[in-house]
Amino acid sequence: MTSRLVQATSRFRSSVTQVVMEKPCILATTLGAPGGIYKCFEPCIEKHFTIIPYERFVQMKEDFADKIQAVFVWGPDAIKVDQNLLQSLPKLKAVVNGGVGVDHLDIPLINSFGVKVTNTPGVVDNATADIGMSLMLASARKIVEGHNFSKFRESDYFPKSSLGTDVSGATLGIIGMGRIGYKIAKRAQGFEMKILYHNRNRRPESEERAVGATYCASLKELLQRSDFVMVVVSLSPETRKLIGAKEFAMMKPNSTLINISRGLVVDQDALVDALQKKMIRAAALDVTYPEPLPRNPHCGDHTDYGGEDGDQCLGRYNWRPAS
Repeated sequence: MTSRLVQATSRFRSSVTQVVMEKPCILATTLGAPGGIYKCFEPCIEKHFTIIPYERFVQMKEDFADKIQAVFVWGPDAIKVDQNLLQSLPKLKAVVNGGVGVDHLDIPLINSFGVKVTNTPGVVDNATADIGMSLMLASARKIVEGHNFSKFRESDYFPKSSLGTDVSGATLGIIGMGRIGYKIAKRAQGFEMKILYHNRNRRPESEERAVGATYCASLKELLQRSDFVMVVVSLSPETRKLIGAKEFAMMKPNSTLINISRGLVVDQDALVDALQKKMIRAAALDVTYPEPLPRNPHCGDHTDYGGEDGDQCLGRYNWRPAS
């Protein structure tokens, strides 16, 4: 009797352990692989999920297809979520995007399979606002040129072309006054900049006063008055090539364009033409198209969210439904 009771208890404990140990399966690129999920996220991810590397899934679809509940989309070499993949994953519940922008995902298609799309709003707001200010300062004060001169100089004297332009007291025009745009305005206050903004919806007057921002009802007004124009909109059919030849013609000849949104928001051919014809002074870009370029310049949200501690690292990503 005692022996049977011990055996039953042992089986019960084993069953409970199995239930507790079973974690949802996710499909992702190999952790730490170039262009994939960073290795620092591994402890947190493996704490909550069983990771099925995409390379292994391709070789053994029949073994994993009905176990995968989520797909992690991350980095320039992210898994392509298309109809073939969606049809092969009958238990899929969510496509998890490791970033804010979801313009690379076909959300209507994904939703048609009853699958949700999540993104990470708010997590990289500060980092992206910081890179916007960094690009403006680097361009205005010719930081890169100064570095190259110091490293490779053939003369002991700075050439006249090394003269920069002041940021303090200049006029900054922000196109897109959302979370990131507002944080940029806060930072620009520290440089005593005059702040203009253009947005789909005007901010409450109390928020405008808090950062000293003036609303421009038209994009034309902002472009004509700004010394620095910073683009901070999301990519959509309405914002694709929002800044083109017509807009460059409205800008001051000594103005600078800073783009920290998406490459396709700016007509790149028109930008090259405007620079060559000296219609504007300079351009500072965190994004381009195609992207990445050979040296992958996009680093607007590229900061270490808590060092090597996986839980802190991934914990900064507050997933929310994007669809």
